[in-house]
Amino acid sequence: MRYNNFINESRPHDSAFKHVSGFAEYTDDIKEPEGTLFGAIGWGKKANATIKKIDLSEVRSSKGVISVVTHLDIPGRNDVGPVFDGDPIFPKRKIEYYGQPLFAVAATSTELARKAVLKAKIFYKELKPIITINEALKKNKLLFKVRKIEKGNPSKAISKSKNYLKGNFTTGSQEHFYLEGQVAFALPKEDNDLIVYSSTQHPSETQQLIAKMLNQKNNSITVLVRRIGGGFGGKETNFLTSSICALLAYKTKNPVKLRLDRDDDIIITGKRHEFYSEYEVGFDKKGIINGLKIKLASKCGMSPDLSYAINERALLHIDNAYFIPNIQVKNYLCKTNTSTSTAFRGFGGNQGMMAIENIIDNISRYLKKDPFEIRKINFYQKNKKNITHYGMKIEDNVINEIFDKLVKKSDYKKRVIEIKKFNLKNKYKKKGISITPVKFGISFTTIHLNQAGALVHIYTDGSIHLNHGGIEMGQGTHTKIAQLVANSFGLTYEKVKISSTNTSKIPNTSASAASSTTDLNGAAALNAVSKIKANIEKFIISKYKIYNKKKPIYKNGLIIFGNRSFKFEKIIQEAYLNRISLSSSGFYSTPKIKFNKKSFSGRPFYYFCYGAAVTEVTIDTLTGENIINRVDILHDAGNAINPAIELGQIEGGFVQGQGWLTMEEVNWNSKGQITTFSPSTYKIPAISDMPKKFNVEIYKEGINKENVVNKSKTTGEPPLMLAMSVFFSIKDAIASVGNYKISPIIDAPATPEKILMSIKNLEAKL
Repeated sequence: MRYNNFINESRPHDSAFKHVSGFAEYTDDIKEPEGTLFGAIGWGKKANATIKKIDLSEVRSSKGVISVVTHLDIPGRNDVGPVFDGDPIFPKRKIEYYGQPLFAVAATSTELARKAVLKAKIFYKELKPIITINEALKKNKLLFKVRKIEKGNPSKAISKSKNYLKGNFTTGSQEHFYLEGQVAFALPKEDNDLIVYSSTQHPSETQQLIAKMLNQKNNSITVLVRRIGGGFGGKETNFLTSSICALLAYKTKNPVKLRLDRDDDIIITGKRHEFYSEYEVGFDKKGIINGLKIKLASKCGMSPDLSYAINERALLHIDNAYFIPNIQVKNYLCKTNTSTSTAFRGFGGNQGMMAIENIIDNISRYLKKDPFEIRKINFYQKNKKNITHYGMKIEDNVINEIFDKLVKKSDYKKRVIEIKKFNLKNKYKKKGISITPVKFGISFTTIHLNQAGALVHIYTDGSIHLNHGGIEMGQGTHTKIAQLVANSFGLTYEKVKISSTNTSKIPNTSASAASSTTDLNGAAALNAVSKIKANIEKFIISKYKIYNKKKPIYKNGLIIFGNRSFKFEKIIQEAYLNRISLSSSGFYSTPKIKFNKKSFSGRPFYYFCYGAAVTEVTIDTLTGENIINRVDILHDAGNAINPAIELGQIEGGFVQGQGWLTMEEVNWNSKGQITTFSPSTYKIPAISDMPKKFNVEIYKEGINKENVVNKSKTTGEPPLMLAMSVFFSIKDAIASVGNYKISPIIDAPATPEKILMSIKNLEAKL
C-alpha cells in the first residue's frame, strides 16, 4: 500500500467522479418513501400592496392537492429573519415584493402542485413601489440609521490637496444561479420530530428557525446535508424553502419534497446588493490620496436579512490594498420593494473594493498616468503606512511583492505599449489592459460565528470516520479536511470517510461562509485528532514501557517512538481491547480577533488574502461586445493544502466575478417585477466567454503567518475580486477611443449597451 504526506498534494475532489458521472446524491436525488407529497409555493404578483382577499378554494379542490398552508397554519414564529425580523414565511396582509410567498400546497406530484398554485384568486390594493436606490434615498426609506465612519480629517485634507475629483459609480446586482436550486425534503418522525434534508449553507440555523416556526425545541429537528450544488451565499439565509417544506410535512404528517422551479427560484430569492457611491477625493501631483469622502448606498430589498453585516464588510474593504490617511464614509441601507438582498461571494467586500478601484482609475486618467503607477504608489507598506482606517495593523502584507512579480511575468509594461500602437491603427476594434490588486480580510465580522466543531472516530479496523460542521458546496472542503486528518494520523487518504453534515452530531454550527469553512472546521477536526492521539500515546507508553517520551511520529501507517515503531491498525485493535477511547469531539475558535462595531475599530480579521490580476480585452466599438484575450493571475493561497482545488477556486471565482462585472445584469421594471428571471433573459458566463489565454499561478512564496491549518490561506471569496481587472481593462479600451484624454464614465456591469453608451458619451466630449 502506498502512503503519502497528503498535505500540499494535488488530488481530485472527493466527489469529482460522482459529479461528472451523475452519481453524486443531492437532496432531490434522495429516494422518496411511499406516501411522499410534493410542494409548490404560491407567490404575490405585486411589489407593494395590501391583500384584500385570498380565495384558495380552487387550489384546495385542484387535482392531487392534499393540503394548503398559509400564515394561519404556522403554530410558532412566522419569520425566518436570520438576525432581524422582517422576513415572514407568509405575510398576513402586506406584500412587499413581487414574488413574495403567500401560501403553499402539498400534492401527489410536483406537476399537480405547481398547477394548483396558479388557481389562486388574490385581490390586492396596489401601492406605489420603491425600486431603485435613488428612489429610496429621496424618500428616506432606510432599514437603519445612516452610519458614518471617519479617520483623520478628510475635509481638510481634500481642501488642501493640489488636485480634486468628484463623481459617482454603481455596481449592479447578481443572481447566484447555483446549479442545484433551492430544495428541501422533510420526513416526519414520532413525537413531532422532523428530519430535514436541505440544500443549505447553514444547517444549524435551518434547524433553529424550523423549530421556532413549529414552536418546538431545537432537538426535535435534525438537518442533514451531504453536499449542495453551489451556494455562493444564496443558501446561507434563504430559509423559506426548508421552512415551508417542514410546515407542509408537519401538517400532513407525510414526507414532503419541495423543489423550486428555476424561474420561481430567481423570482422569490434574494440577490447580490447593488451599490451606489458618490465620492470626493483630494490627491497630490504623484497621485497619492490625501483625503477621501464617500457616500455609499446599497439596495437591501424588503428586509434587513444580512444587509447590516454586508455593508459593514463593504466599509471594511473600502480601502482594498491602499493606505488612505483621511477618510469618511456615510453608509445608507436602502429599503426597496424587491426580494431581500442577501449574501453573495465577497459579501460586500467586492462592492467596497470596486468603489475605491474606480476612484484610483479616475485619478490616474486625470493625471495622464498608467493606473498601475497610481495603484502601486498608494499601497499599504511595511512601515507607518500599514494601519487601516479601522485601526488594524497589517502584518502580513505581500501585495507589493505579488504586484511586482506579476508585472514582470505578464510583460505588462511591454504590452501596454503594444496595445497603444494597436489602438492607433484600428478604428473599430480597441484593446485595453489593467492590473488590479486584492486584499481581502478573513473571518466572520460577527465575532461569535468564528467557531466550529468536529467529531472523529477510529474504528477497530483502523478506518476513520469524520464529521464536521462545514458544508461541501463544490469548493472541496471535505477533501481538504480529510487530507489534514489523514496526514495527522500518517494514513492513506482513503482511510478517512466524511459523512453528511448533521445537526445531531455537530451542534450550533456557523454557516459555511466568510471563506472560513476549512480554516474553522479543519482546525476543529485536528483538535479532535489530537485528543485521540493523546489517548493512543498514553496507552503505548504504558503498555510498551516507552521511556523516551518525545512526541511520536505518525507516518506510513506507523506510530514511531524513537527507534520503535508500531503498526497503526494493530495498536488501534489493542487500544480497543484495553478499553481506550478512540473517539473524540473537537472544537476551535479563531484567536486574536476583536472588533468594536460602535467605534468601528479593532481587529476584525485573523489574516488577509492577497492577489493580483492582469487582464487584456478587445472591444468592438460598433457593437459594444468584448473578448478577453488574456488573463494573468498571481494569488496567495499560503501553504496550500491541495493546490489543484485552490487553482480551481481561483479560476472559478474569477469567472464568476467576470460575469458580475460584464454581463450578469439584474433588472426590475417600474412596477417591481423582475424581468431577468430565466436563462433566456439572464446571461452567466459560458465556455465561449472564458479568457483565450488563462494563466493562473499560486504565489510560491506564500505562507500564512498566523496559526491556520497547514499555514494555508483560503481561496473561497478573494479570487472573485481578481475580476476587477476585467472591468478596468474594458474602461481602458473605451478611454483609447478618445486617445486617453478623457476618463470614461461607465457603471458595472459593463454590458455591450453600457460600453456603447460610454463610448458615445466620451465622443460627445471630444
